[in-house]
Amino acid sequence: MIAESRLKLGMVGGGDGAFIGGVHRMAARLDDRWTLVAGAFSADAERSRAFGRTLGLAEDRCYGDWQRMAPAEASRSDRIDAVAIVTPNYLHHGPAHAFLDAGIAVICDKPLTTNLADALDLAEAVKRSGVPFVLTHNYSGYAMMRQARAMIAAGALGAIRVIQAEYAQDWLARDLPGQKQAEWRGDPARAGAGGALGDIATHAYHLSTFVTGARADAVSAETSRFVPGRKLDDDVQIRLRWANGARGQLWASQVAIGAANGLRLRIYGENAALEWSQEDPDLLRFTRLGEAPRILRRGGPGLAPAALAATRIPAGHPEGYLEGFAQVYADAAELVRAHKEKRTPNANVANLPGIADGVDGMRFIAAAVKSAAEDGRWISMREVT
Repeated sequence: MIAESRLKLGMVGGGDGAFIGGVHRMAARLDDRWTLVAGAFSADAERSRAFGRTLGLAEDRCYGDWQRMAPAEASRSDRIDAVAIVTPNYLHHGPAHAFLDAGIAVICDKPLTTNLADALDLAEAVKRSGVPFVLTHNYSGYAMMRQARAMIAAGALGAIRVIQAEYAQDWLARDLPGQKQAEWRGDPARAGAGGALGDIATHAYHLSTFVTGARADAVSAETSRFVPGRKLDDDVQIRLRWANGARGQLWASQVAIGAANGLRLRIYGENAALEWSQEDPDLLRFTRLGEAPRILRRGGPGLAPAALAATRIPAGHPEGYLEGFAQVYADAAELVRAHKEKRTPNANVANLPGIADGVDGMRFIAAAVKSAAEDGRWISMREVT
């Protein structure tokens, strides 16, 4: 009975050895909202079908490629309700477009595409199809990021003055020849114009917009390639002018030795401030002007409904990366089910990143790349097309 109530999920990419594919499959299962029933998991047709069989999928739903999968699933009476696209960046646009054209909802990994033109094309495809589109910026699913968003929307900080974001890692501090994840992320043909910029700076940028409700107005960027022979940036330093009048900086690096997954956000308003670190995700530091800091804890008293809805276990039992992804999948399930049932989805769906966030992220990348190429000249987000 439980299985029958779950939505049916397909997957493109995420085959044998792909870290992010396993993450998406675990996250989709966590709240019993989805069942994986179909997939095209590899560019090699036989490997794709073989991997599908290891997941227990029916033989006729282990596809050799996504080009066959989209029309085949669209024609079935038990068609998938949504497809998760978990491929390298250059394989987001084609599959997403095909499934949208087939009338199937899309859950796509970030960044949206490799260039702004393809992102705008997908936005048109979403508009034409009328089906749900979700972008898996998983950090927006963290309970305390939803708490921060609710507090800022309620005016707890007053007018926002400064937005500081950073995302520091060290896994690319040396060349990693033969490492699959490093190779495609360092290849402009597969990753797009940004290295650390597209891979992790987009997370820091999106989280800033998600929490504050602001969009960047202009950027001044410097990108670096510290590792010899690297074709894409491995460190970016960006100043931002926000449309709401705030100012700030964003630093993203994959050569910061000693840093593991250092995503950090600090928001300063006229009356108070918030600070959060992904490596200690259950805690949110809130400081009113002239008062001692308060520590808000996930699952604790006095939190916003959006934060409580993203909490699965009691305070003190850590939640994090997988649960953040799972919250995106849980909210996506509500969005897709409401679309099928022709009703208004619940309020939590308002927290879901979608096609507009994807386009904004690609515009941010394009502006930063242009600015860096012009010695840090301020580039308006409206200047890139």
